Amino acid sequence: MDVQVNDVLTMKKPHPCGSKQWRVLRTGMDFKLKCLGCGHEVMLPRSKAEKNIRTIEREGTIVC
Repeated sequence: MDVQVNDVLTMKKPHPCGSKQWRVLRTGMDFKLKCLGCGHEVMLPRSKAEKNIRTIEREGTIVC
């Protein structure tokens, strides 16, 4: 899956704050994501993050 820095990911399940959208801050074996609702930052293993991605938005266009 082609995920790049500054992409906005829409996940299947919402964060406890209610937002489903996350900005990618770092990629590699782990993703560093920032919640667009509350600003909370988390590190997730790539395999777990890719399984939960619904859509990828890159500069206003939907990639996946």
